[in-house]
Amino acid sequence: MRLFLFILLLSLAAPVSSAQQAPELGPDVDTPSLDDLHSLPENEEDETGGKVVADGADQDEKALADLFEKLAAAETPEQALSIGQKIQAKWLESGSDTVDALMSRAAVALRANKYGLALDLLDVVVTLKPDFAEGWNRRATVFYVQQDFGRSLADIERTLALEPRHWGALSGLAIIQRRIGEDDKALTTFRRALEINPGLKNAKEAVDELEKEAEGDAI
Repeated sequence: MRLFLFILLLSLAAPVSSAQQAPELGPDVDTPSLDDLHSLPENEEDETGGKVVADGADQDEKALADLFEKLAAAETPEQALSIGQKIQAKWLESGSDTVDALMSRAAVALRANKYGLALDLLDVVVTLKPDFAEGWNRRATVFYVQQDFGRSLADIERTLALEPRHWGALSGLAIIQRRIGEDDKALTTFRRALEINPGLKNAKEAVDELEKEAEGDAI
């Protein structure tokens, strides 16, 4: 019965109809990689396979808001990483054991480059839990590494509508904007991500590069 239900849910899942046609990459742009987005926290699972969960005190929105305040004020990369991991753990709490299991399986598939399986699982996630921002973010990541930027952007939009502070989704948006030649927009988006999480090394490097390029164009 459970297998039948799972197959039925897979058949009901469909791509977002508002997805744009994927822009083409230029000849000098590297192939997208999962490492570009760092979408999967390295500590998502412990050595026993158990999922990392947020501390008990971090169960409400006020506690989460406090974490974001601390993150924005982090003085060292180590502090930002520690606080960011707590927030990511909170984001992974869907409130559904079924969705949590699907997310875990999708993460394993994504790390193994089994993108078709990951998409099948995440299609079910967003169908079962459309208000779960991390489900949309993970599916956006799969579309990104497949160079399906239109659908990735559509899922990033859904992610940010549910969680505007999602620095991973903002970073993904900025990377795509940069890849398709929208450097001004990319610079603004990277800066927004850094306002939320100042510990984003890749975003800092991208901002420095884009600012230098903008200065060069202005001369």
